[in-house]
Amino acid sequence: MPDIVISEYMHGAAFEALCSRFDVLLDAELWKKPDLLAENVRSCRALIVRNQTEVTAALIDAAPELLVIGRAGVGLDNVDVQYAEQAGIVISFTPDQNAISVAEIAMGMMLSLARPIPAADRDTKSGHWQRSKFMGTELYGKTLGIIGAGKIGYLTARRAMAFGMRILAYDPFLNPDNVLLSELQAELVELDELLARADVVSCHLPATPQTTGLLNRERFNKMKRGALFINTSRGKVVSEPDLVEALKAGIVGGAALDVRGEEPPVPGELETLPNVILTPHIAAFTREAQKRVSRAVCEDIARVLDGKPSVNAVRSAVPRRLAAN
Repeated sequence: MPDIVISEYMHGAAFEALCSRFDVLLDAELWKKPDLLAENVRSCRALIVRNQTEVTAALIDAAPELLVIGRAGVGLDNVDVQYAEQAGIVISFTPDQNAISVAEIAMGMMLSLARPIPAADRDTKSGHWQRSKFMGTELYGKTLGIIGAGKIGYLTARRAMAFGMRILAYDPFLNPDNVLLSELQAELVELDELLARADVVSCHLPATPQTTGLLNRERFNKMKRGALFINTSRGKVVSEPDLVEALKAGIVGGAALDVRGEEPPVPGELETLPNVILTPHIAAFTREAQKRVSRAVCEDIARVLDGKPSVNAVRSAVPRRLAAN
């Protein structure tokens, strides 16, 4: 049986190095087969996942030898972190490795909404030349509201400053004296104030019980009329029916979503609206980010299996199961 099970795609030099030292089972479709996944993890010491594999308490119970779970990415909503910690398992993730790529796609979406580039491209390719149809707006002088001012939110705001945008930030875990806020010349405000003042709202929140459905009808109705909304974080923080309602009413002037409440989604009204840009959760999908993510998770898994502490642990860096064994 394998030392390491990888239930989603993985490639690159770091992955090959891992395979040269350990018995690795890679099945990029294994996340779709929970019974087979549970069977394959019975004697493995490490499990590497992305965002599709549901690492539940039942799956953890099916892997009594498991020492470390590697999450190739930053979000942990698909991993039962509390149960894994109680079981003495290290959870290693990649908190910074894809941040630049996500920030860049957030800026790309911002530009594509302000200047309707995708719609103009489709129309022009269909044989038209309708310049007046695609009047846009400048980002210069506008206010960007960052919901969740962590690493990705910070990097997005840094890039927006280069366009001459003013920055508002909402993050209940930051205080007004935070040095990064000072660097951004950002104003830390409550969420309702941010929504009322921002011309563009960019969401960078994890999916937690507290954030699920946070952007709902009540919150969209508080937005500055015609403001643009971008979500490159987690789909579950947005109530999609309420967003559709706000878009159709003109409260939200346009939306760009890289993430959805269910992935892949069942096509609905969002897919029919002309002022909506949808992408299939590709924010972190650059060659550079994926190389960094793969290297970080593979090297950290190897460290733990070699008896060394994790350098990217969510909490405990050493598996308590190791001491028990």
